Amino acid sequence: MTPSVRFDYLRRRLALFFLLSKTLGLMLLPTNFLIGIGLAGALLLATRWASLGRKLLVASIVVFAIFGFSPLGYLLLYPLEQRFPPWDAAQGAPDGIIVLGGSIDADVSAAHDTAVVAGAADRVIAAAALAHRYPDVRVLFTGGSASLLSNDAREADYAAALFESLGIAKSRLLMERRSRNTQENAEFSRAMAAPKDGECWLLVTSAFHMPRSVGLFRKAGFDVEPYPVDWRVGGSADLLKFTTVSLEGLDRVNAGIREWIGLVAYRVTGRIDELLPRPGPRHRHPSVAPPAGAC
Repeated sequence: MTPSVRFDYLRRRLALFFLLSKTLGLMLLPTNFLIGIGLAGALLLATRWASLGRKLLVASIVVFAIFGFSPLGYLLLYPLEQRFPPWDAAQGAPDGIIVLGGSIDADVSAAHDTAVVAGAADRVIAAAALAHRYPDVRVLFTGGSASLLSNDAREADYAAALFESLGIAKSRLLMERRSRNTQENAEFSRAMAAPKDGECWLLVTSAFHMPRSVGLFRKAGFDVEPYPVDWRVGGSADLLKFTTVSLEGLDRVNAGIREWIGLVAYRVTGRIDELLPRPGPRHRHPSVAPPAGAC
């Protein structure tokens, strides 16, 4: 197989995986799946399968209530968020900071011609704080568009101005705007950063998203140091905590199931080497003193 044929083959595989992840993944989200079951049940009420329709409607309502008010979301997110401990600054100054996209709504930003932060703002805030603490390191933001309907709105295009408004000089910023998912975040970031042996790059993303992100960066040959932020679970006490706001509970369940589905899908297709990537030898426990000069 020639290099050009192999590249075309890999490009098609990546395109297919992206399409499936954005269609099947969306359909399998708990809220969407339950809405589909409820609609199916409502339609069946007008047919000879009305009894089945009633059962589907009741089941969708009951499961919605369980997802919305129970601790299920906490239970799904807790093991993901606890996988990597907070980064210990005593390990030394990093050589660079990588910030995963997901905070900026590119389409709304394009409509208003300014960066609109829609969620996971901790990623940008923490990265900016790190950049001020270590004024000589580079900051690489990786985020294009995850939309199936491609347009020219890219997260990275608005992230640059946002970081500059937070006091980070433009000369320190690297903006990666082509990636559509976490796998491409890892591959394109490695190509842009071109890390040298022994360099330490921090990876800033939501704590529950860190295991999959680390696995993909390792697979891409980029050994990063996890810097988890944006926790959704306060601690083990939350594992028995019921919520009074159903939308928050549903959001946690959606995030947890989406992340676990992603881990399984990436592991089955060989895109990560472990189902639940763990801290590597570089990521020491804070009680263990790092060697001189180590990150």
